[in-house]
Amino acid sequence: MPDLSRVRDRMIDLHLARRGISNPDVIEAMRIVPREAFVDPGYEEFAYEDSPLSIGHGQTISQPYIVALMAEKAELEPGDIVLEIGTGSGYAAAVMSRIAAHVYSIERHAPLAKAARKRFAELGYDNIDVRVGDGTNGWAEVGPFDAIVVAAAGPEVPRALKEQLDLGGHMIIPVGQQDEQRLLKITRVNATTFEEQDLGGVRFVPLIGDQGWREERTEPAGRRVPAPSLAELIAEAAEPLPDFSDPAFGRLFDRFGDRRVVLLGEASHGTSEFYRARAAVTRRLIEAHGFTIVAVEGDWPDAAAVDRYVRHRASRSPADAPFQRFPTWMWRNREVMDFVDWMRSYNADKPATYRTGFYGLDIYNMRGSIAAVLAYLDKVDPQAAAIARERYGCLTPWQNEPSTYGRAALTRGFRKCEEAVIRQCRELLERQLRSGEEDGDDLLDAAQNARLIASAERYYRIMYYGGAESWNLRDTHMFETLEHVLEGRGADSKAVVWAHNSHIGDARQTDMGTVRDELNIGQLCRERFADQAALIGFGTHSGEVAAASDWDGQMEVKTIRPSHEDSYERLCHDSQVDRFLLDFSRDDALRRRLLEPRLERFIGVIYRPETERLSHYAYASLPQQFDAFVWFDRTTPVTPLPPEHVREGVPDTFPFGL
Repeated sequence: MPDLSRVRDRMIDLHLARRGISNPDVIEAMRIVPREAFVDPGYEEFAYEDSPLSIGHGQTISQPYIVALMAEKAELEPGDIVLEIGTGSGYAAAVMSRIAAHVYSIERHAPLAKAARKRFAELGYDNIDVRVGDGTNGWAEVGPFDAIVVAAAGPEVPRALKEQLDLGGHMIIPVGQQDEQRLLKITRVNATTFEEQDLGGVRFVPLIGDQGWREERTEPAGRRVPAPSLAELIAEAAEPLPDFSDPAFGRLFDRFGDRRVVLLGEASHGTSEFYRARAAVTRRLIEAHGFTIVAVEGDWPDAAAVDRYVRHRASRSPADAPFQRFPTWMWRNREVMDFVDWMRSYNADKPATYRTGFYGLDIYNMRGSIAAVLAYLDKVDPQAAAIARERYGCLTPWQNEPSTYGRAALTRGFRKCEEAVIRQCRELLERQLRSGEEDGDDLLDAAQNARLIASAERYYRIMYYGGAESWNLRDTHMFETLEHVLEGRGADSKAVVWAHNSHIGDARQTDMGTVRDELNIGQLCRERFADQAALIGFGTHSGEVAAASDWDGQMEVKTIRPSHEDSYERLCHDSQVDRFLLDFSRDDALRRRLLEPRLERFIGVIYRPETERLSHYAYASLPQQFDAFVWFDRTTPVTPLPPEHVREGVPDTFPFGL
């Protein structure tokens, strides 16, 4: 475990001071309160990442920056009496108690309140009182309060809380519903006048209570009954999916047929159901709605070989079959081959300009470049090569162990080899792109290749060290490639994108964006195309998946662990609907209930079930991340094509032969 005092100081510098927190009392309180004491056992080393962490009961401990921001905006002073709504883990109350004279905190969940009291006693924080109750009604008998801090978003500012605010006092509270919450600062000027300041957009859990959101519903006869659980609401809203071969499967997605871009995700790179579902939806969008672009999270040169086959274009000079590099099973599998064969058949009687094309968005061939890095390091520094394999295995935006990047980047072998490796990567790229110069449909290829060559060294240097800049560069260029393909195919062109959930869900609604400042294709599409983009995620509870244990490792069929109890996947599993489409625009009440960030599982080409919670889960707000969600409760692995796969009687352009 790292030295937590040093990590705490780093949090102050990196996540607070650099983001504008300047109140010395707040900074000192954040420095002396041990956040590791407020997280579940086993998660202490992640206590000082600027991200929320689960504390059970569907609740989270707020990220440090939000705690500091709310304390600073409340203008706390020694001698103040503070009311906090939403005790949670107790961390925010502990921080405020190091500044104010006394903190009164209200929590709805009795187990959380009990645990918080225990933490306060162990730390010797004796100026905090906690009670279980409805926070929207406040705590009038111990008021008025110099400051009120509310850690949940209500439909409006509760009247009771305003009445309990002292003259000159400040209330910090998020207000709003769905994805339109604003953090407000309410200042009481006199008995009837309040000033309001908007501090910006935020995302909090719902404020439940008499003067907040309701957890109960009333039947027509007037009898009050408990509101349905989230799993029950999902079951009610779920639209069951038929067999993949049933035309009704594709028709369920006609609601997205008028969009310019439809992005179809996957929760892993090795799940058969995700590929087959995307194929069924894409066939419908092509046949019924005029989509002419299928753009995938694959290398541009490799996808170009597939494109020649599906659009009946002339073959180029002999070259290696596409998608032969790690992870070969991601695109070189039976499910993709069946879809590619369908595309070729569909295009057969279409004029050339109306044929649907197959394009790769990973234009700079990251996987080939990583292979070159590993090959070089294997020869000159095997120890650095071993570290590189570990680092590339963690090169994912949901990874919760960032120290892997730094350990690899600072290794002596990496510093010594950097220039040679980058030069090798650039030569590899140039050689591969030159091999396709005789291609007949060249204009788009040439333009893309020219952009790449001009900046290749920067691409590889950033990729070499990893981190957010590497991820952002990759997704920005994948998005720009998509834009260039749309432009090249004409003003009326429409595209289907196949990529991982981490690429096609809006990064701003996940840890990727809120914690690590990462962006992705989904975010960029929403910013560029607004409601003309549809973002559709995929998920599963259990089953098997094709994946590797390390970068450049052998494909294995691995058992997927049942989803985490605090995850969106567990809610979907508990709905007891095996496979469904969940359209978040159809049920506003459900969408609002699902807004609270929860864990979401991400499996890439690497799957490490033994460290799944830390290596494959991140927090997200599912209905803000996606427009719809496709669910398969139990899934199976893709069927990879063997390296020697060849078929008789197919054209020279057949992409998966020798």
